[in-house]
Amino acid sequence: MDYDLVTILGPTATGKTEIAVQLASEFNGEIISADSRQVYRGMDIGTGKDLDEYENRNITSHLIDIADPAEEYNLFRFRNDFSKAHKETKKRNKLPFLVGGSGMYLSSVLQNYYLPGIDCSEKEYESLKILPVEELKEILINLGPKLHNTTDLVHKERIINAILVEKAHLESEAVDKKISSLNVGIKSDREIIKKRITERLKKRFDEGMVEEVKKLLKSGITHDKLKFFGLEYKYISLYLETKIDYEQMFNELNKAIHKFAKRQMTWFRKMEKEGVEINWFDAMKYIEINNFVEGKLGSHAILS
Repeated sequence: MDYDLVTILGPTATGKTEIAVQLASEFNGEIISADSRQVYRGMDIGTGKDLDEYENRNITSHLIDIADPAEEYNLFRFRNDFSKAHKETKKRNKLPFLVGGSGMYLSSVLQNYYLPGIDCSEKEYESLKILPVEELKEILINLGPKLHNTTDLVHKERIINAILVEKAHLESEAVDKKISSLNVGIKSDREIIKKRITERLKKRFDEGMVEEVKKLLKSGITHDKLKFFGLEYKYISLYLETKIDYEQMFNELNKAIHKFAKRQMTWFRKMEKEGVEINWFDAMKYIEINNFVEGKLGSHAILS
């Protein structure tokens, strides 16, 4: 099979970015990020952009630092931006690597969601934005989605995004798949992931994650918007509002990230049940991963 994309996915703290960058350096590739928060400028430590990884190996990355936190960046913009980045990478005779853990973003590419044009989507978004929350809830429930968590019915922006995504799902079957992706899943033992999450969190606080959030607030980003971004930004926001103390912030955030990693795996299993083939490898077995990718790409591998 001819592949025109390699996708590296997995839960947080498995080291998938490092693996993807290493593969990209060996297969003459470029990275396209599938992270719903790394698109935002000024949100570096909290989203774990690992920009040094790309710079150290001279790897070009796409869809990082392309929007301001005050903007509404959604699935529709991602698909449009992904399509452009994918085409540009192929034009340069490079191999595109899609890398990330944002399930909806990954699914939109690998399961080929039908999404209307950006202009149309923005108009529809604006028309939904003026509706009251209760009416939006009713629209979403009537569409019959399987809600993954109660936050879908709490935050207005998430309700609107869920409505738009559900509408896209209803039309997705009519679209032929155009991108053939070799999908590699990176996993680790649950206890190892827990340990890495806690260690990484301590490191990010040491690197100035609280100061990063203070800077966002000074730039005009509201506490409500920070809570919408979730995880690090939500709990640090609560801490800065003095609603929780430092220890409580750290412990609750640590638990929340552990739960997030579980939800990511649940999403990936859902993708597999729906027909997406994911080839899973232990994060520590890089040679196996490399050999697998090279074997699958075969004569079509674009070696540097």
